[in-house]
Amino acid sequence: MVKHSFEAKKFRVKEGDSLKLSKISTKAGNELSKKEDGVESLRVDNASLQEAQNRLFAGGKRSVLVVLQGMDASGKDGTVRHVISGVNPQGCRIYSFRAPNTEEVQHHFLWRPMRFLPSRGMISIFNRSYYEEVLIARIRPQILQNQHLPEELLLKGDRLWQQRFKDINHFEQYLTNNGIVILKFFLNISKDEQKQRFLKRIDTPKKNWKFSMSDVDERQQWNNYQTAYEDMFNNTSTDAAPWHIIPADRKWYTRLVIADIITQRLASLDLSYPKMTQTQQEALKIARDRLCSE
Repeated sequence: MVKHSFEAKKFRVKEGDSLKLSKISTKAGNELSKKEDGVESLRVDNASLQEAQNRLFAGGKRSVLVVLQGMDASGKDGTVRHVISGVNPQGCRIYSFRAPNTEEVQHHFLWRPMRFLPSRGMISIFNRSYYEEVLIARIRPQILQNQHLPEELLLKGDRLWQQRFKDINHFEQYLTNNGIVILKFFLNISKDEQKQRFLKRIDTPKKNWKFSMSDVDERQQWNNYQTAYEDMFNNTSTDAAPWHIIPADRKWYTRLVIADIITQRLASLDLSYPKMTQTQQEALKIARDRLCSE
């Protein structure tokens, strides 16, 4: 089978863009003719990702942060399972960001993700992330009310979000300056496909646990979320940490594109296993001789 590689720039949001999500397709591209080819291609990427992660872990100098954002039912959980399958769990951590707890709301909004950043040689995957603080916190004002912010910050209105965008950009630039590669993906699902996935969760008993009435409530805010996401992309997609908007109406395509972009980015780092010094090589030879002489 011929492995298909995607051009990351096709999905990347350029710094300074002013995009509209309504003009970006949620449907799978025509690069592959059928799902089976996509599934097989994903296996190839998984194998490449596993080897790259081994080199990343062994080298212990760089680390990778993968951020997944998207509307409910866009496929974030499935993407984590399928893209990271086969990766050594010792070198990868997955964090799901839900509503902040009582301790977390006592700190600035970037305090929580800082505790889960990948150490050198590691991969961290954020299923949702600190970007919730410019998304759901923007749609649901009561969330801000619970964050114990000074009154003058609450009165800033839209200027508060602009300030948070700047804080995020500085934060991500700082991480990049310290060897953390940031890959950000938005799973772009259509409103109709979301509806079908919600109905499947309701109609399939083993999927009932995945459905919440709050999902329907959040769906009523669809247009507001689209606007919030557009503002987020236009203000936080930078050369250091660009956003990639991935069509999400077909799960197999979403997973393949994300896996391929991650694999390509890791390949560009030219990761390698540590080279042994002459002293280390001599020590290895001595150890080998001792073992063989037993």
